[in-house]
Amino acid sequence: MDRLQKIPTLSIIIPTLNEATHIPLLFADLNAWPYNFNLTIVDGGSVDLTISIAQIQGINIIKSPKQNRGYQLKTGASNAKGEWLLFLHADSRLDPTWVKSLLKILKNKTSKNFAWYFDFRLKKDSLEFRILEIAVALRSHFLQRPYGDQGLLMHKDLYYLSGGFSSLKIMEDVDLISRVTKITKVKRIRENIYTDDIKWSNSNIIKRAFKNAKLRKKWRQGYDINNLSKEYYT
Repeated sequence: MDRLQKIPTLSIIIPTLNEATHIPLLFADLNAWPYNFNLTIVDGGSVDLTISIAQIQGINIIKSPKQNRGYQLKTGASNAKGEWLLFLHADSRLDPTWVKSLLKILKNKTSKNFAWYFDFRLKKDSLEFRILEIAVALRSHFLQRPYGDQGLLMHKDLYYLSGGFSSLKIMEDVDLISRVTKITKVKRIRENIYTDDIKWSNSNIIKRAFKNAKLRKKWRQGYDINNLSKEYYT
């Protein structure tokens, strides 16, 4: 009977900007999905081989007129054909078991009432990184605040009910999740997602965490997003 069950269609959306070193590995992970799916990258003007790699793989490419991750995600969602939307950062990696867990969610009709996130992981062996992973897990569960590097799985109906992504250079994930959690809960997919640890390795984790928290507070207070974006990337 399970074999005859119709699997809801899946669209995977990835914003890119010079991600040639990351996307081949992520594409390999995603190709484990056993059913037809729509994979789209929304590129913000890459000057490396990102576009060429996607073309060779036969992946749908949307060229964004803006280097703006919120705008790119919003554009990708508006062009998605699947019943379910999976948003991922280009520097992500997935365990092979992700397919089984996502299928379980998609097959359950009640799953569409919630948004879903992966468990944040960093592959480098470091006590600081393990503490960071625990902190992210606690924040995601108790505060209901998973962020973009944890991926986001949503039924299209819930995505549009929540208002979808806004065209924000940063904080696009915080903005969407804050609206989603006014409607429903976010739940764990119970699978790991590994993000590139370079951005964490090249900075003091505690200082970076405080800086990000400070920026989120400023954003909620109405500070100009362009100024916050400059501060974030310095």
